[in-house]
Amino acid sequence: MAQTAELSATARPKIGKGAARAIRREGRVPAVIYGDNQPPVSISMAYNHLFKEVTAGSFFNTIYILDVDGEKSRVIPRDVQFDPVRDFPMHVDFLRVGKGTTITVDIPVRFINEDKCEGLTLGGVLNVVRHDIELSCRASAIPEVLEIDLAGLGIGDSAHASDLNLPEGTSLVIDDRDFTIATIAAPSTGETEASADDEEEEEFEEIATEE
Repeated sequence: MAQTAELSATARPKIGKGAARAIRREGRVPAVIYGDNQPPVSISMAYNHLFKEVTAGSFFNTIYILDVDGEKSRVIPRDVQFDPVRDFPMHVDFLRVGKGTTITVDIPVRFINEDKCEGLTLGGVLNVVRHDIELSCRASAIPEVLEIDLAGLGIGDSAHASDLNLPEGTSLVIDDRDFTIATIAAPSTGETEASADDEEEEEFEEIATEE
């Protein structure tokens, strides 16, 4: 299930570019809450706390209890605008999570049983095609991770979308094909090629010496 965390914010009475710049000078980030058939609410948040959440790695898959001047709402981040030069968060959009709200999220893939993967034990390489899978699911039931079992896969084999064990109530956004998630590639021949080059060089030196 998705993580739940808390954030605090302050209502933002003034909107517009000028007001947003003034808020940023105060060390805060403008944001908005929308959705669930309610009017949007403009807010501002402490930069340091928000930056920590944004860079934690699971920001868009986390349900937040957002406290705006004492009034709490369940929300999930939908978009972050960054400064193009300094890569600082400049504005955040939060979606209210109501009962039965369905959203689209990117869920990370975790590979298990690598030690039971024949292809890897033979020196093959795990080539990850998709690190995240886009799912449609209830906002109250977002899975933290999707697992791919590598047991029994040999060199040249692949793991596909059909190999996923999707949690109840979730579905793939891409549902028109059985897309590839990872492959077991053959081991690199770099060492073999290097050995062959060395042998050719030694042979050339021997011939040159004899001459």
